[in-house]
Amino acid sequence: MSQKAEKPTLSGTRLKTRKRDEKEKYDPTAFRDSIIAGLSTCGGDLEQVSRYLDKEGSKLDYRRYAEVLFDTLFAGGILAPGGFITESADTGKPARSDICVFRWSGELDQLKGFYHEVFYKLIRRYKYLERAFEDDLKKILLFQKGFSEEEREKLAKITGIILANGLCTPRILSSLFEDHLVKEGISLDFAAHMFSTWLKEKDINSICFALKKHQLDSRLMEMFPLNKRNLEHFTTFFRERNLPIIADMQTAQVASKAKKEAVKYLADMIKDESSDADMTDYVTELIDKQGMSETEVTLSIWTSVMASVEWNKKEDLVAEQALKHLRQFCPLLKATARSPKAELALMLKVQEFCYENMNFLKSFQKIIMLLYQSDVVTEDVILKWYKDGHSAKGKSVFLEQMKKFVEWLHSAEE
Repeated sequence: MSQKAEKPTLSGTRLKTRKRDEKEKYDPTAFRDSIIAGLSTCGGDLEQVSRYLDKEGSKLDYRRYAEVLFDTLFAGGILAPGGFITESADTGKPARSDICVFRWSGELDQLKGFYHEVFYKLIRRYKYLERAFEDDLKKILLFQKGFSEEEREKLAKITGIILANGLCTPRILSSLFEDHLVKEGISLDFAAHMFSTWLKEKDINSICFALKKHQLDSRLMEMFPLNKRNLEHFTTFFRERNLPIIADMQTAQVASKAKKEAVKYLADMIKDESSDADMTDYVTELIDKQGMSETEVTLSIWTSVMASVEWNKKEDLVAEQALKHLRQFCPLLKATARSPKAELALMLKVQEFCYENMNFLKSFQKIIMLLYQSDVVTEDVILKWYKDGHSAKGKSVFLEQMKKFVEWLHSAEE
């Protein structure tokens, strides 16, 4: 009868050794203590700090302890939930380094130096830290309630520097929309310092592009409490903080969103074949009450009208189809193209459309004739277009088409 094999066991000494090895291998406090000790030998010299961090990357496991590393470089030690520095087991006091953003000078030049020598050089050397850096900064922004006002200001400034130089993406700013930061006004104060710094590094177009790329341009209002989440409070706050350009950016964003919604609604009305009276009332309101320009509304009508039909592929048939379709919307275009500027913009839009849709290439003159006969575009605007107002797209073709009509206008004028 075979005996069941006994499971091998570790001796007490070997078990203790393995546990000690595992503790050392996975112990973030040991990593923190090592980093703090190394930073303390640099004497506050950022170049030495940079060299130390560069050299230690081959000895210490930056990949495993990236969060601890960046916690220490931002706050001086390991951050516990709530933003508090964890204590040392030996002293019972927070284990903290003086070489960190929170204990560095808040002057902009000093923080720029810290950014370049510490964060930039470290991540340039160890590219795998990029994502961990962004994740940790996003987390640190969540913990702001546990920081002092001075620490929050330094954090905001260096975040502005980081974003301006592209070391991480604006996705970290989603932390500012958390209720506990919004209610205390922490999010808004942070944003003011951050945008002020960002603008000293880059222009407003760069900021707009970065925020839009990560779909944050439409969310900035979420930094305000619900009862103040409107354009008036937004613009008032940022103008009072000497950031009118941020207020203007948001105003433009809100206007752009409203225009897109208006254009979509107009397109739906055309597609659903709403009555002429309803459509005319709507486009008139867009100009007179909602502040859209005559040109914007006129071009939106043209785009929506031309997009609402599946056009014939045959060049000799599409012109007849286009004229029949457009004729019913000429009163609508006439109601919005009230100025020579709007009329010329419409002619250029027609030129562009006929150029980009080759089956319409021979239809340009016929469409303009229809718009002229319907009093949408005037004689003066047509002559202006022919003389020097046209674009380069299909120029020779369209000028040749319009030649006899323009000659007729001149003779009629005489």
